[in-house]
Amino acid sequence: MTESVVTAPPERSVREIAELMRERNVGSVVLVDERRPVGFVTDRDLAVSVIADGRDHGDHAADHASSPVITAQPEMHVEEAAELMVRHGVRRLVIVDDERLTGIVTLDDIASRTGDPELAAQLSLRVTRAVMPDFFFHKRGEH
Repeated sequence: MTESVVTAPPERSVREIAELMRERNVGSVVLVDERRPVGFVTDRDLAVSVIADGRDHGDHAADHASSPVITAQPEMHVEEAAELMVRHGVRRLVIVDDERLTGIVTLDDIASRTGDPELAAQLSLRVTRAVMPDFFFHKRGEH
């Protein structure tokens, strides 16, 4: 788990969130209300639901955030966290203790800290399959 999580209030604009991501060199920001995670914004969210849709950069970040936030407990085993990611098709889990944000776990965290590149590749493929249509995974020449 990474304990230093970049956070922002949900009323911040998407432009402010993008600037925060740039300044802190991160790809995601957890939206919090009194230390409780209420939304999750990724760089992909900004690209797909704001820029590509021609939305106003002054919109509240909460309007473009993933919600509800998929959370895990600090004492959860790596295998449980990985299964939760696969089940929900997410690459990041917000770690909460008594509903308060305490950290974040990403697929990259699991890969780097377990030292098992095969596990990392397998998890990444399973998460991607969970959120992508089946036609992306057909072998060439198949219908």
